[in-house]
Amino acid sequence: MVPWQPSSRSVPAPAWPKPPFWTALGRGAVNRCPICGQAPLFAGFLRVRDSCPHCEAPLGRIRADDAPPYFTIVIVGHIVIPLMLMVERQHEPALWVMAAIFLPMTLVLSLLFLRPVKGATVGLMMRLGLTGREQGPDAPGDPPRTGG
Repeated sequence: MVPWQPSSRSVPAPAWPKPPFWTALGRGAVNRCPICGQAPLFAGFLRVRDSCPHCEAPLGRIRADDAPPYFTIVIVGHIVIPLMLMVERQHEPALWVMAAIFLPMTLVLSLLFLRPVKGATVGLMMRLGLTGREQGPDAPGDPPRTGG
């Protein structure tokens, strides 16, 4: 019987510096690489690039998952709900008027906030060192991971 040995696989240290907290969030929010701030973060509307063309940071392995939509809902809700209550209290409009105003407003604000919030979330994850490499390198033949 062979005694158990700990895994020799270690997570490599990042080859890039971690930017300050607010710098990483700000760069991500304006569609820039959170590490260097030089290259675009997104390859599409919400698809994160596989890696930064400037500093080679592994952006595509970061899995933001449900955090950006959740944060977007919280932000938009804190804008729309007080406005709805103020309009309802001051003018008492019909229900269809409220729906005609606030449903499109909610949709537009959600679309406007989602991308910057996702960028800031990716920046936060890079700052915290959550780059997707915690699971080790991809196995040969595995499909490449993409940002979620």
